[in-house]
Amino acid sequence: MSIKIIVLLKIILILFLVYGCNTKTENYSKDNDETQQQNETAVNDTTPGVTGIGGIFFLSENPNEIKKWYGDNLRLEIDDYGSVFEFRNANRPNEINYLRWSPFPKQSGYLLPSQKAYMINYRVQNIEGLVSRLKENGVKILDDIVSYEYGKFVHIMDPEGNKIELWEPVDSVLTHMGGKTTK
Repeated sequence: MSIKIIVLLKIILILFLVYGCNTKTENYSKDNDETQQQNETAVNDTTPGVTGIGGIFFLSENPNEIKKWYGDNLRLEIDDYGSVFEFRNANRPNEINYLRWSPFPKQSGYLLPSQKAYMINYRVQNIEGLVSRLKENGVKILDDIVSYEYGKFVHIMDPEGNKIELWEPVDSVLTHMGGKTTK
C-alpha cells in the first residue's frame, strides 16, 4: 500500500473521530438539556396523579416463612412487615423514595372488599385534588383520607374489583426513621 493511501486513510480516520465525537457530544448535550427541562417541569408539577409505585401487598399462607424465604433466596432486607426498597427519584435525584413490599396473613381483612390476593399502593401527588377528580369520575372511594407523619392515604376500587391504596408520601420522615432497606 502506498504512503499516500495510508496518509489519506489516517486523515479520514482522524476526521471521522473528531466529527463523530463532536456530533455525539452535541447530541448528548442537547439530550441532557431536554432531560433537565423535563425534570424541572416535573418537579414543579402539582397536577393530581400517580408518580410511581409505593407498595406491593399480597396474601400469604405464612407471612413469616415467605419473608424469610425472600430474604434468604432473593436477598431482600427483611423487617417485621416485609421489605422496604430504597430508590432515587428520577425528577429529584437527591431525593430518596421508598416502596414497601409486604405479605399479609391470608385471613387478614386489609385487602377487603377486594377478593384479590394482592393490592398495589401508588405514590401520588396532591391526594386531595386526586380524590376530588376520582369522585367526579364516579370512582368508588372506600374511606376518607387519613394522615400520618409519613404521608396521607386513601383506598379506592378499580372497575375490576381491585383495591388500590393511594399514598402521598413524606419520604423525608421515612429517611429519618432509618432501618434496613433493599437497594
